[in-house]
Amino acid sequence: MKEGWEAVIGLEVHAQLNTDSKIFCACSTSFGEEPNQNTCPVCLGLPGALPVLNRQAVNNAGKAALAINLKINPESIFSRKNYFYPDLPKGYQISQFDRPFSEHGQVEILTSERDEGGRPVDWQLRRFGITRAHIEEDAGKSVHDIGDPTKSHVNLNRAGTPLLEIVSEPDFRTSWEAYDYVTFLRRTLQYIDVCDGNMEEGNLRCDANVSVRPAGREKFGTRAEIKNLNSLRFLQKAIDYEIDRQIALIEAGGEVVQETRLWNEKENKTYTMRSKEDAHDYRYFPEPDLPPLEVSQAWMEQLRAELPELPEARRQRFIRQYELSPDEAFTLTGQRELADYFEEAATTAGNPRAAANWVLSELLRELKNASIDITRSKISAGSLGSLIKLIDDQTISGKIAKDVFVDMFATGKAPEEIVKEKGLVQITDTSAIEKVVDEVIGANPKQFEQYRSGKTALLGFFVGQVIKATGGKANPQAVNEILKSRLDA
Repeated sequence: MKEGWEAVIGLEVHAQLNTDSKIFCACSTSFGEEPNQNTCPVCLGLPGALPVLNRQAVNNAGKAALAINLKINPESIFSRKNYFYPDLPKGYQISQFDRPFSEHGQVEILTSERDEGGRPVDWQLRRFGITRAHIEEDAGKSVHDIGDPTKSHVNLNRAGTPLLEIVSEPDFRTSWEAYDYVTFLRRTLQYIDVCDGNMEEGNLRCDANVSVRPAGREKFGTRAEIKNLNSLRFLQKAIDYEIDRQIALIEAGGEVVQETRLWNEKENKTYTMRSKEDAHDYRYFPEPDLPPLEVSQAWMEQLRAELPELPEARRQRFIRQYELSPDEAFTLTGQRELADYFEEAATTAGNPRAAANWVLSELLRELKNASIDITRSKISAGSLGSLIKLIDDQTISGKIAKDVFVDMFATGKAPEEIVKEKGLVQITDTSAIEKVVDEVIGANPKQFEQYRSGKTALLGFFVGQVIKATGGKANPQAVNEILKSRLDA
């Protein structure tokens, strides 16, 4: 950001709640169906059709609110938000306005600026306020015809899917703070299984309100809203572009206008969509077909008891309990299934440090190469723990273990089975190793003389020759000790 300026950023995150049916009707929320297949008189807004609230949507919204430290209101009101859009069949959206489902909270998250390679520079804990999280229905989707720019199509399969809109305070000052906050929300909602966080399918998307002001000034500048950002990277880049655009505009003598803008990922710029509406433009009024939503304290406590350990708490525990670095703990808790996997492997192995190393290096690399996630790995957490135990009890060497791991990843076989089938048990018999050592020294008299003349770095050469002669099965520590004893004698 240009020196002398400060950005003020607020975020609205729209999370689709995991339910089998839509929020006010029984239509399916499944993705990828034929256009307009998952529709009925209620979500099409036909006359006489009445909405009925989905209980599971409310339960999911309640868990989400508790997980991000919001106060759930005992009574909330649904309202009609009136505006015209081609994919909004009723001409209004059922949402919430002055009496939302939950409000007034804050979260403490790790955030960091990045270097030119996108790597974190210095992680810090920061608090960000959340104004509210209210329940609403989604609109449909306009599909523009690439072959004929004069034509657009409307798919109403998404119309009526349940959303939780999480509205932040304008507490963010950089694009990376916004990026880390949305990443935190996404992980949290996935952990508690209320939203799958799939941004490509539009199940989690974000609107960013961006303004700039001279550094030190308290009054906010005029904001522009960047709409429907469905990628964390697009979110970060769009905010940076908008900050630079507004600063350049003001310094050139122009004025920022309040408007809604869209991000063009091909051109890496935002452009005007429409003038920005204020609350009074939507003519909110209470939804006459839905009674107030009332929830009890007992219901809230039941939901709280169902929450798992949340990702930030788990990350901090991993650092304390397993002596991991912040970056290691952050990666391992990025997905609930991955965190569960690591803990089971660490428990089975009795060696958390080794388990972390194997998961973070070998396992994640192979998963990435195979384009699958941890849930589809053929190596169970217990099998990985067993592999580590085979190394620790010196049944196999670390080098052989890597070959065994490759077989395990391809076949799903247990490490003990592979070791037995291929005869890979490590040679720990010192007399057998001594015999091979003597043979290797005898076969390499030139290197032996060079070693005795002071070129002690040749120890590595002799170790490699012994390991090779034993097919990688000789215990490396024993080989080193025996070789040094023979060479120095």
